Formats: sequence, structure tokens, C-alpha cells
Amino acid sequence: MISRNFKNVIVVSVGFLSLFTAYGGLQSLQSSLNAAEGMGVASLSVIYASIIISSMFLPPIMIKNLGCKWTIVAGMACYVSYSFGNLYPGWYTLIPTSVILGLGGSPLWSAKCTYLTISGNAQGAKDGKKGSDVINQYFGIFFFIFQSSAVWGNLMSSLIFGQDTNIADIPEEQLKLCGAADCGLVINATGTAPTRPAQELVWTLVGCYIGVGVLAMIIVAVFLDNIDQEHTREFRGNREPFCHTFLATFRLMKDWRLLTLIPLTMYSGFEQSFLSGEYTKNYVTCALGIHYVGFVMMCFGASNSLCSFLFGRLARYTGRAPLICLGALANFSCIIALLYWRPDPDQLPVFFVFPALWGMADAIWQTQTNAIYGILFPREKEAAFANYRMWESLGFVIAFAYSTFLCLEYKLYILLAVLVLTMVTYPIVEYYEYKNPTPPIEDGAYTSHREKADENNIIHQTPL
Repeated sequence: MISRNFKNVIVVSVGFLSLFTAYGGLQSLQSSLNAAEGMGVASLSVIYASIIISSMFLPPIMIKNLGCKWTIVAGMACYVSYSFGNLYPGWYTLIPTSVILGLGGSPLWSAKCTYLTISGNAQGAKDGKKGSDVINQYFGIFFFIFQSSAVWGNLMSSLIFGQDTNIADIPEEQLKLCGAADCGLVINATGTAPTRPAQELVWTLVGCYIGVGVLAMIIVAVFLDNIDQEHTREFRGNREPFCHTFLATFRLMKDWRLLTLIPLTMYSGFEQSFLSGEYTKNYVTCALGIHYVGFVMMCFGASNSLCSFLFGRLARYTGRAPLICLGALANFSCIIALLYWRPDPDQLPVFFVFPALWGMADAIWQTQTNAIYGILFPREKEAAFANYRMWESLGFVIAFAYSTFLCLEYKLYILLAVLVLTMVTYPIVEYYEYKNPTPPIEDGAYTSHREKADENNIIHQTPL
């Protein structure tokens, strides 16, 4: 029989799998599908700018009042609204729904990370294992299931868009401008095939995405245990000052360890935005066509999913540092190769090599960065993961903001510079944690507080 905590990890993972089957597919297509006036990339910038704002105050407030379970459900509803905005994409539909998604994004991810951390520590205490090992394992399982969403979401887009009868060969003039040779390239195959598929196919795809998004909400609402119900009841009963909860995210920034992790966290946003925004547009869509974006991103998702599971288990034997170095080496090699490679349809396998390696590296960034936040800040989980989302989202915003202004070559240099900075600052935190391990919270912190509350009452009633 599987444990209750493990069951909850599976429910959370399947819920996120369903939700991001929709959002991941839409994100991969924005730079190509809504390329007019940079509308797609602009909507992504607004999403992550809104996540930054919501990270400043919403996660601690929502999680402490609603609990992790219902915060996740509310955040999922915000993501579904973005799918509705893509039914009739325009500035007046995409931007407002992007804001709504962003406001719900940080509480959603913070609640998920908090939930997995609580479950991992509780299960570790129950089984007599190190909480950090169980947390690593749970994050590995989560990302193994979650990252496969890229496979299913992009498979849906490729199969549906593959029905387009207007697909034509890419002209030789356009191929010369693909890859790092691009400097402000706007893909517009005038006189050949339109880059945007037929509107009926777009409606079909977005309708499917809306369906799986609603399914995610139902899965979590029905099957996920409300494990921190006592926490929320106690919080509401204590009536902690609003400003105390409001500023929780900022107060944690006094910890030098969190500040030192900022480059690592921001790099996660930079590298994800590059693959979904730049690689799909300037390499895949430019040289192969938009109907290949889904297949290429499926390769990324499959690699990411398998490696997340592998590294989540391997971390207990190797530690985080060797895995982080492996991810950095993989990204460094890809960046250098992308600077010199000129994409050509005759080199079809090469288009899949880069996302496969990128997926392996991203699996390391996601599993190990989430785990280290949970391990370093076990007593300030909500604020810690809110900071994680805030700084990662800042990386997304910066990358998407300069997407339409800089040549691709310069974007690769920026990505490389942030990676180098990450590998300078991260070892400092890792070495300090090795010398001064952060003690985990005892299992009793995640169970009922009623007994403790009763004891306090007796103490206060005792005559002095």
C-alpha cells in the first residue's frame, strides 16, 4: 500500500500535468502563433511581470488563509482563463487574461512547493529518513509526471496543426536568416504559406486545452487531501497582523543565502524562456514551419520528464552540486553550438538534439532548485517559494522584454553570462549548507495542533 503522502504527491503531479498540457502548449506557440506586433511574446512578458507582483504578497496570504489545496485550485482557474483569451487572441483578450494568470501563478507554484515540502518532511519523520532525501524524491516524482505535459500538449498542437492544407516549403531566402544569423527577424512567408494555421484549427486546439485545464481543477479539488487544514484554522484564529503576512516575502530577503541563490533562480527563467520563445521561433518555425514546434518540444518534455525522475532519485547518492554542474555543462555546450549552427531542413535530427539536452539540464534546474529552497527554508516555506517564483519570473520578464529588440546572437551571450554568474554564486550556498546543515522541522509541526493548544490553555490557567 502506498502512503497517504505519496498518494497526494501523485494527485498534485497529475493535476499539474493536465493543467500544463494546456499552458505549456500555448506558451511554446505564442512567439509563432501570435507573432503580429510581438503580441504573443508581450503576453508572456505580462504573465511573468504579474507573477513578480503576486509573489511579493499573495502566496503567504492565500496559503495561510485557504491552505495549499484550495490555493492550488484557485491558481489553476487563473491559468484556464488564459486559454479562453487565446480563443480570440488580441490585445484586449490576451493581456487581461495574462494578468489574471500571473496573479494566480505565484500562489499556485508556492502552494505546490509548500505541499510537497510538508509531505516530504512528514514522510521522512515517519519512516526515519532524512527529510531532504524524501523531498528530493518527491520533487523528482512531481517533475517526472509534470514535465511530460510538454509531450502531450505539444503532441496535440502538432497533430491538429498538421491537418493544415496550406503547408509549403520554407523559401531559401528565409533559411539564410534562421538561427543566430537572425537580427530582428519577423517570420512572414509572404507569397508562400501563412505562418498562422487556419482559425478553425486554432479553435479546436484551444478548446482541447480548456477541457484539460478544467479537468486539472476537478482532480485536485476531489482527490487531494487538505493536509494543512489545522495550520489555516490556527492562522485565522490567531488573526496575525495583515502587514506581517504581507511582508513575509520581503523579510526573508534579509537572509544572505536567499540573495546568493538569486542568479541560479533567475537563470531558470532565462533558460526556459529561451527554449520556448527563441529556439521555437528562430530555429524550428523559421527552418521547418510552425507544425514542427510541437514535435520538437515533445522531445524536450520527454527528456525533461525522464531526467527529473532519474535525478530526483540520484541526488541522494551524488548530492546536488554534481548534478548542478552537469546541467551547467549541458547548457554551456548547447549555447556555444547554437551560436555557430545554421539550421537547415536537411539536418532534421539536429533540431531534436538541442531540446533533448536542454530538457536534461532543465530537469536538474527544476528539481534541485526547488529542493534546495525547501531544505534551506523549512520554517518559511511560503515566503521562500514566493521568492523563488518572483526571481525566476524576473528572469522570464527580462528575457521576453528584450526578445523583440536584440539580435539572437546577443541573447545567447546574455544567457551564457547569467549561467557563468550562477556557477560562481551557487557553490557558496552549497558549501555553507554542507558545513552548517539546516535542521528540518519535526513531523509534529505538520500534524494537529489541538493537543498543543490545549496544553497552552492549562499553563495559562495555572495560578502564579
